[in-house]
Amino acid sequence: MEVQGFTVGPVAENTYLFRRDGGTSALLVDPGEEPDTLIAAVDALGATVEAIMLTHTHFDHVGAVAPLARHTGAPVYCPRDEAFVLRDVMTYVPWAGFGPYESWDPEHLVAGGERLELAGFAIDVLSTPGHSPGHLTYVVADEGAIFSGDVLFEGSIGRTDLPGGDTATLLASIAMLLETLPDGTQVFPGHMGVTTLGRERATNPFLRELSRA
Repeated sequence: MEVQGFTVGPVAENTYLFRRDGGTSALLVDPGEEPDTLIAAVDALGATVEAIMLTHTHFDHVGAVAPLARHTGAPVYCPRDEAFVLRDVMTYVPWAGFGPYESWDPEHLVAGGERLELAGFAIDVLSTPGHSPGHLTYVVADEGAIFSGDVLFEGSIGRTDLPGGDTATLLASIAMLLETLPDGTQVFPGHMGVTTLGRERATNPFLRELSRA
């Protein structure tokens, strides 16, 4: 699997563009900001974007959805319980000075439990709420990788002080990932660096209670 990561916008969000090695189809995860940067990367890759996949709909993860969806013609896969945010993005931006962002009506709604067959990958959709109510994690099992959005970070976890956030729920979601996926699973998070589940199990200070459970 070939993964390109782009850290974009004022809050340093990670957008990912990935495909099979040398594949002609690609997938885009959480296009958050800097649409011109992302469009240039898509064009340079020379592959067809088959889908745009969203882990959640906080503004820093969806700010570039509309221009990328228009440019690529790719359908947007959005958490079902958060689609109303994508349809009215600026209403749900919690702080002044961000945007403006364009809303988008997603083509597909997913809630967890689905298996998506896209760009030559089998992708399992897991419900991982806590950072946001409808948050999803996308698992590419045969590549040993997950796109975790704002659930788990390198040495940290997602914030839970935004509307719909809940720390106990977030920790339960992380525990589920640790219990069901191998330690060697690569974690491509929504902020900060790429890590593995095993590394976070062993070293992440926010997971000490889970490691003692």
